[in-house]
Amino acid sequence: MAECHPVGFRWVMKAKERGATIIHVDPRFTRTSAVADIHVPIRAGSDIAFLGGIVNYILTRERHFHEYVVNYTNAPAIVNEEFKDTEDFDGLFGGWDGEKGAYDRKTWMYEGVQADAQPKQPIRAVHNDPTLQHPRCVFQILKRHYSRYTPRMVEDVCGTPADLFLKVAETLCRNSGRERTSAFCYAVGWTQHSVGVQYIRTAAIIQLLLGNMGRPGGGIMALRGHASIQGSTDIPTLYNLLPGYLAMPKAPHDKDFDTWVQANESPSGWWGEYRKYAVSLLKAYYGDRATAENGWCFDRLPMLTSDHSHMNTVADMADGKVKGYFVMGENPVVGSMNGPLQREGLRKLKWLVVRDLNLIETAEFWRSAPEIERGDVKPEDIQTEVFFFPAAAHTEKDGTFTNTQRLLQWHHKAVLPPGDCRSELDFMYQLGVRLRELYRDSTLDRDKAIQDLAWDYPTEGPKHEIVAEAVLREINGYTVADGKPVPGFTALKDDGSTVSGCWIYAGSYAGGVNMTARRKPGSEQNAAAREWGWAWPADRRMLYNRASADPQGKPWSERKRYVWWDEDQQKWTGEDTPDFIADRPPSYRPGPNARGKDTIAGDDPFIMQSDGKGWLFATAGLQDGPLPTHYEPQESVVKNLLYGQQCNPSRMEWWRRDNPYHRAFADPRFPFLITTYRLTEHHTAGGMSRWLSWLSELQPEMFCEVSPELAALQGLKNGGWATIRTARAEIEARVLVSLRIRPIRVQGQTVHQIGLPYHWSSQGLVRGDAANDLIGFVGDPNVSIQESKALTAMIEAGRRSRGRTAVTGGPLVPPIDDKAWERDLPVARHKSGPEHGLKAEEVKEGNA
Repeated sequence: MAECHPVGFRWVMKAKERGATIIHVDPRFTRTSAVADIHVPIRAGSDIAFLGGIVNYILTRERHFHEYVVNYTNAPAIVNEEFKDTEDFDGLFGGWDGEKGAYDRKTWMYEGVQADAQPKQPIRAVHNDPTLQHPRCVFQILKRHYSRYTPRMVEDVCGTPADLFLKVAETLCRNSGRERTSAFCYAVGWTQHSVGVQYIRTAAIIQLLLGNMGRPGGGIMALRGHASIQGSTDIPTLYNLLPGYLAMPKAPHDKDFDTWVQANESPSGWWGEYRKYAVSLLKAYYGDRATAENGWCFDRLPMLTSDHSHMNTVADMADGKVKGYFVMGENPVVGSMNGPLQREGLRKLKWLVVRDLNLIETAEFWRSAPEIERGDVKPEDIQTEVFFFPAAAHTEKDGTFTNTQRLLQWHHKAVLPPGDCRSELDFMYQLGVRLRELYRDSTLDRDKAIQDLAWDYPTEGPKHEIVAEAVLREINGYTVADGKPVPGFTALKDDGSTVSGCWIYAGSYAGGVNMTARRKPGSEQNAAAREWGWAWPADRRMLYNRASADPQGKPWSERKRYVWWDEDQQKWTGEDTPDFIADRPPSYRPGPNARGKDTIAGDDPFIMQSDGKGWLFATAGLQDGPLPTHYEPQESVVKNLLYGQQCNPSRMEWWRRDNPYHRAFADPRFPFLITTYRLTEHHTAGGMSRWLSWLSELQPEMFCEVSPELAALQGLKNGGWATIRTARAEIEARVLVSLRIRPIRVQGQTVHQIGLPYHWSSQGLVRGDAANDLIGFVGDPNVSIQESKALTAMIEAGRRSRGRTAVTGGPLVPPIDDKAWERDLPVARHKSGPEHGLKAEEVKEGNA
């Protein structure tokens, strides 16, 4: 966090000044480690074993916050007797379908609940045991599931000494409970794994057991790598969501508006309001043309036909299925996995649009790339037409950043963008204007999606750029009758009388005032600082803060008081906007016919959940299991010590000749472990930092970080050159021999880890090979994120080859000579293109 999020880390240091204990768990000793009270070395890719050990420590020593757990989590819920754990099937949960490579999740449900019942049945436990003693209650299932995650097991799997692990577990427990809270901060070191979602789920289980959710100083903070990564998922840029986390329609199931809403609204909990948010969004898209009679123009929306996430899209590009590609504010050739496959996909396009501050590698792939340098590909043979549009920097445009804590902060344009540079907002607006003109006279039904758009925004200035505040006003929402901005999402209606481009942002322009531009200093307000910017939803600074009070509505602790029930005023009040129905008393209990938000009891703090509880056990929503389970990365240096199932069985794979995998464990060709990371001096793929002289001078060259022991083993010299190789590619880097990254002992063997920053490539003032060229396509099944933080590789002294022998799969990647390797294909969802697919016998021969 100190390295990659230095401004946010300021507050960690302030907490330390007030007595907080800082624990840093990381394979490397970094700037964060240097100021932490405890640094914990760990093998990259083994965090679920470490966190599962903490869960086991909490449960076996009865350190959980009992009253919180019984009342605010699903610990008492009794699960279907058909449920089978990984302990029963050696690493697989019940319901696994080997042919489909997926789980039938019905057996994970609560007893007496049918998840697929029609009409839709709420996922709420029918049978509970508040004593937590029933053998099938969630609490007892949790104890059994993590019983093998002992301190000794943590040491054997993670390489973390047992006494150090115990110190962390005890410190965390001692700083949690009624009077104290602890927080987890994570970034892509947890996200970019084939089990990334389950990493974070394990932390959530710990925080729920310790009573750290929804309370000041607690929770889980997802550190965002860009100024508006959170904003890009809110509004969003994700392929499978509409603004405010509404689901994209899916073909052929969502035949009309009502079918779509019914498939996504919940009969209980706050998602029962789905229809209001959906109607208001379609009114924002299509204005007066969206009416109840035509289903609010629902049929104008595009439909999902399959998984169109990033890796699938690139694979489709390489297979000639995608003709055009927009790249805006991203540099996938450098920042995404398997750079050679990224560039192959670009070479198969008819056209590519790139918007950026500089001619980044994604724009220059056709004349500056490793394949071009080696002579494998000739620029004149690439038919892709590349359009480069110069972009405005953040200082040259108005708009908002939405940061780690969901805080919208307005940034004002300092200067006009030079020349032809334009903001993304203006580019998309102008593109929409031109498309509407092109399709104006079309008589095809499909073109109504563009023709019917409400696309009328004011412009200003010498360049006639769109007014950003006008877009914020539409996102906030307003009443159709008088155009007045709505005060918040509770004012949205399902009858077409309100407009809102993103329901969770409703209130950010309340009263016609740009709330995101507020700048009252923290010294002039309370700790919640509600007059600095605006946080979604409802300017709420902490989600689920009803959990900061006990079931009767009183603060768990006076020193940790945050929101509480005011008996005199008969409403919730406190330091923050209560994340609860304002006038719902703690004593409220829903009747048998209650629906939607009326099903939320007065002591159910997790209002976005269908049962109002924090889920220790996930009966729905996850593809790879109701409880986090330790699986090894796709490519590991060791065999899974806990289960016979080596990797996440539900992981996404792409079995293609241009995406070869290593042996699942102990591949003799690739005996070392790689993890990638960022530097303070450079920003992500380097598109903004490698062109700046002062930052380039601070970190001038791509390097690899190795221990003195690994350097001695492989003949590496500090400051010299090393070649790092996987089956996908090879790169070269300067050697940094460092005590910051040390060998660890795992299962009786020494594991050497290599650290690689990923900021360099072929363009800019400083250049170097791209670390992400080494990484294969394999993904988390829940969110389709790649596994970039743990993989195997070879490192050798000297510079990489410049000749054609460096082609992936050539002589520099020797075949496996281990005759004993005759394993079956791993249990997974296999994906491959028609031209690049591999047969099972080819995989067994080691060609994958």
